[in-house]
Amino acid sequence: AGRPYCPSKLKSHQPPLEIFEFFIEDFKTYKPLLAAIKNEYEVTLVHMQEKIHSLEPLKALLVTVSDECTQQILELEEQERAEITTLKSERLYLLKLIDKMKEEKISLQTQVSKLRKSMAEEYLRYLNECDARKLLLADLSEMRSQQEDIMLHHGEDTMKLALALKIARQDLTKVQVELNAMKADYGDVVPRRDFESQEKKYSDLRQKVQRSCTPRPDWDKCAEVISGGAERWDILAEGKTSEQLMDVLLEELGEGVLKEKDTFTGMGKNERVPVYLRFEGLVKNKMLNKKEVVAILREIWKEKVSADQQVCFFFLGFLQRKYGEASAFEWAYSIYENIKLYRSNDTMSLFYDILTGNVSSPANVQFIANLLKELMAYDSLNSGNLTSQLFTVALRAAFPLKNDVQIQELIEAAGYKAESSDELVNYRSLFNEDEEGKAEPFIWKLKSQYISEKQAYLRELKNELGDLEVKAEDLKIAFCTIDPALDELTLDSYIYQAFQDPKEQLVAPLSLLLPAAEVYYLGPHPSPASTAC
Repeated sequence: AGRPYCPSKLKSHQPPLEIFEFFIEDFKTYKPLLAAIKNEYEVTLVHMQEKIHSLEPLKALLVTVSDECTQQILELEEQERAEITTLKSERLYLLKLIDKMKEEKISLQTQVSKLRKSMAEEYLRYLNECDARKLLLADLSEMRSQQEDIMLHHGEDTMKLALALKIARQDLTKVQVELNAMKADYGDVVPRRDFESQEKKYSDLRQKVQRSCTPRPDWDKCAEVISGGAERWDILAEGKTSEQLMDVLLEELGEGVLKEKDTFTGMGKNERVPVYLRFEGLVKNKMLNKKEVVAILREIWKEKVSADQQVCFFFLGFLQRKYGEASAFEWAYSIYENIKLYRSNDTMSLFYDILTGNVSSPANVQFIANLLKELMAYDSLNSGNLTSQLFTVALRAAFPLKNDVQIQELIEAAGYKAESSDELVNYRSLFNEDEEGKAEPFIWKLKSQYISEKQAYLRELKNELGDLEVKAEDLKIAFCTIDPALDELTLDSYIYQAFQDPKEQLVAPLSLLLPAAEVYYLGPHPSPASTAC
């Protein structure tokens, strides 16, 4: 029943086989079965021994491979230990290098701070030397003039000059005596004809003033019609002119009317209606207050800085993104009605002027940003404070075209005296605004100067051209005449503000061309002998 019996290969198993044979002999009944089992057992043993014998070479190979792997692992561990040691050394070296570079950075920052301070001092010294040089040149010119006069009269007869001088002194003494006598006798007397003429003029002017003047209104009565009573009115009216008080009163009354409106009537979808107001039907009033409107406008300006899009389109797009398509026009009408009402609020007034096209671009805002950048450049420690001396230097650097009077006005509006050069100025606080957008006096003064400079620019332009009808080319020549420092890009922008398409050769009065143009001097005023660009 299988492989042949091989007793020669089973010597090691001889005792159990002999015992098994005794079992076979004793159990006659099961002898065939037991004999078959024995035979199969012996065959299996032979097969297993052969298999073990065949695996003997593999065992030796396994031992050899195991030894080689162990050796390789030991070598790799040795290499890793060497690399780790090298990396640790490099790490220590890099840490030392970083510390050294940090020390160098601190040293360089200190040097930069010293250099900035030194540059400011040198700039002041340069200004002083420049003024002294101008004085010296004036003195030198005067001395040359005197020298030329002396050389011109040097050839005349000395005796004649001495005689003429003596006679002139005698005449002067005589005239002085007569003049003193007349002053004593007639010092308080005027000719009757002049007296009567002046009296008649005074009478006529007095009658004219009485007819044309109206009594100054009693503004204290306004306290009875505004919320908050007399106490709040005193706060609102402090330091304001009659015209400003009228604006405040209109705002207070308009605020009450605005809050009573639950809805606004849409202006329709005509193309002449601004895009942010193109709506038909009733629009819900969001009942916004000053603080809420100013906060929204600040958020709009913050996003508008990085967007190249007209303000009217950006305004509507912003509201649609923030409040959704359905509510966008509700917010647009509510904001528009508020900024139209509060004209005394600088933030609202500026946004309304830009939104409606009364101002093409907020140039005064750019001036303020440039000033803040200049102040921060002089603040090497980034502390928000500058000495009054450095503050003055920064003002002159940011506004080189302002005269000494204008610089002094800004210094006083900042709340310190220029004489105390060691006094610290917290320049960052000068740019603060309250929740309703009210700016500090320094910013008000800066904007007031900007408006005055712009009006002076337009007056000089009008003096150059008159109010007759002008072409784009005429206006361009006039700009170059009054401001030769204009660059081509700025000049083109000025012309575009007046003529949307200068190539069409349109003709219009100057008063209609630049009613709200953003124009300002880019260089010093030209002398009479200078030529246009």
